This record gives sequence, structure tokens and C-alpha cells, in this order.
Amino acid sequence: MLIGIDASRAIGVRFTGTERYARAVISALMALAPQHRFRLYLRRAPDRGEAAWSGAQSVEQVVLAPPRLWTHLGLGRALLTSPPDALFIPAHVLPLSFAHPRLRRRVRSVVTIHDAGYRHFPTAHPLIQRLYLDLSTRFALRFASTVIVDSEVTRSDLLRFYSRTAERAEIVVAHPGPLPLPAVSEAEAGRILDRLGLKGVPYAVHVGTLQPRKNLRRLIRAWARLTRDPDLARMRLVLAGGAGWGGEDLRAESAAAGAQSAVVLTGYVSDEEKAALLRGARAYVFPSLYEGFGFPVLEAQAMGLPLACSRTPALVEVAGDAALYFDPFDEAEMAAALRTIMTDEALRRHLVAAGWHNMRRFSWHQCAQIILSHLV
Repeated sequence: MLIGIDASRAIGVRFTGTERYARAVISALMALAPQHRFRLYLRRAPDRGEAAWSGAQSVEQVVLAPPRLWTHLGLGRALLTSPPDALFIPAHVLPLSFAHPRLRRRVRSVVTIHDAGYRHFPTAHPLIQRLYLDLSTRFALRFASTVIVDSEVTRSDLLRFYSRTAERAEIVVAHPGPLPLPAVSEAEAGRILDRLGLKGVPYAVHVGTLQPRKNLRRLIRAWARLTRDPDLARMRLVLAGGAGWGGEDLRAESAAAGAQSAVVLTGYVSDEEKAALLRGARAYVFPSLYEGFGFPVLEAQAMGLPLACSRTPALVEVAGDAALYFDPFDEAEMAAALRTIMTDEALRRHLVAAGWHNMRRFSWHQCAQIILSHLV
């Protein structure tokens, strides 16, 4: 059987959760089903060592040229010209060519929709992006053979926001696994932390794109409350990630809260820098107002970090009983949780042990099994 995969997000320079999902799930699918052939559709050929599948005999790489509307003008045309037996889209957008009934009869299509955050927080997305996400979600729900979602929360969101279309669609939950980070030696981690001014400093960390729904303004104000205590003034809050939509001026927020020296903004970090930051932190804090899954939960637990996070549906679904929860709208409760997770050693040990246990519920092998069962 020939399985086509949109691998356009699986290679690149700056990776977010969606791109990491694409790379991990593609690798898991190919490891799970060596009896099948795979055709990967790409925007460019991967560099040497950039993709685990490069050079595999069962893998055909097809580079499609159109720089704009790649999914519809490039991938869509390729599918009409030489269709595979099935197609997997790891991120939302099914080519418009699937509106043609002949292609739908010929090619089974499976699409992953990661979340409906643009419906919960429309102002956190540019208007054009929001409209495109909305239309592509409606299209996938109507024309895809199966829609994969990362969580029960996203499944419920699709049924809520797209009730007429979603009730007729096949929507299947396939929890992803932890996103792998590179191994970083103690010496290399020390050099990275030293460069960031964090070596030997107790800190909590958050990694992710800096945007309004991540709720980082409240987090900064909660941290400012915490570090007014002279015994905790040495502690730092590290916010690592590139700027996203919404114009978050977190330096100004830190200054306004009187916490400019207590908050470290690193900008975008590489995977190696991220691994070093997680390795050296005392805790991971995740104050997001909305997530469709919450990869940082599993990343923190995989690194043996105690986790404090929002009491929101997807994070509770993923973290289970292995997190210290707080109301993301209540700065006083958030500050109290931060104090506890930074200072209560017994609780910290409990959360680390519970995190290792919780991670066993998630694996890329299980995720790929579910996806493959709907492709073949």
C-alpha cells in the first residue's frame, strides 16, 4: 500500500509543537508499518541528517515547488496527477482537490486537527489566519475520511463549534507522545545556562511562543508577588520563546510589576538550549488559558521537573494527578502555587514521581497505531 504524507512541516529551522508533532508522528508511522510504502510531499529536500527517513528504501520524497498556497496548488495537483492509496495530513489543512468525489473515492484521507484555539481566543490570531483555520477545519470535517484530534477536549470543541458538520464526521482521539529533546551533557548545559546568566540560580521556566493566550502577563505579576519575599528574591522566572501574534511587550510588563530583574526573557531557543533550560530548572510553569493538548506537560515530566499549570480541561486531561493546578485568572492563587512548587521539597518529589508514572499513558507508537488503522 502507498501512503502519502504531507511532510511539509516536518523539516525546517524554527519548530513549534505542530512541526515537532509532524516529525515525530511520521517517524512513528514508518517504524510501525515497514510493509507499506510511503510518499512524503515536501516544500524542499531535507538537508543531510535533517530527517530520520532520508535514504530509506520504502520512502519516496516528492518536492513540490509552489511557494504560495502550497497545499492546494502543489499538493492538490500532485494528488490528482498521481494519487496514493491513502493520505495523512499532520496539521489541519486538507487540499481543496478533495472536494472532487473521484479523489475522495480513490484516496482515504486522515487529517489531524490540533485545537480550536482560534475560536476560543479569536483576537490571538490575525484575521486572515483565523478565517483560513476556520474554513480549513470545516472543509476537513466535511471531506476527510477521518479527523484525528490530540485530546477529548479538542473533539468536544469541534462538536461544539461545528456541530452540524462534526456530528457526521469520524473524529478520533489519538493522544501524542512526548516530544523528544536532544541529550545535553552536564558541561554543555552549564555553558548554556552560564551564557544566559542562570548558572547556579534557582528558576522556574516556561517555553513557548509568547502570545496572549499563554497568559504570561498574569504569570509575571504572580511572580512579582512571589519575589517580594526577601527569602525568594533570588529566584528567577525564565520565559523562553519567540514573539508571536498579539504584540506582547513582556519586558514592559515586568518593569510595571517591579520584576524586571526577576524575569529573564531569552527569545527563541534551540532544542539544545531548551533541553539545558529544562535540565537546570526547579519547576516548569504552564499558565496557558487554552491548549488543545499541552506538549510542555510531557516535556517537563520527561525531564523530571515538577509541574505547576492551569486548571484547564486539556491540561488536566494530559497531566492527570501529576501537576499542581491553579486558576489561570487568579494571580494570588497562581503566586501561591509558584511558592509551593519552588519551596516544598516533599511535594516536588511527589510530582516528579507522579510525572514519570503519568508519561506511561502516552506514546508515539500508540498514536501512530490509531492513525494507521484509519489509513489502511
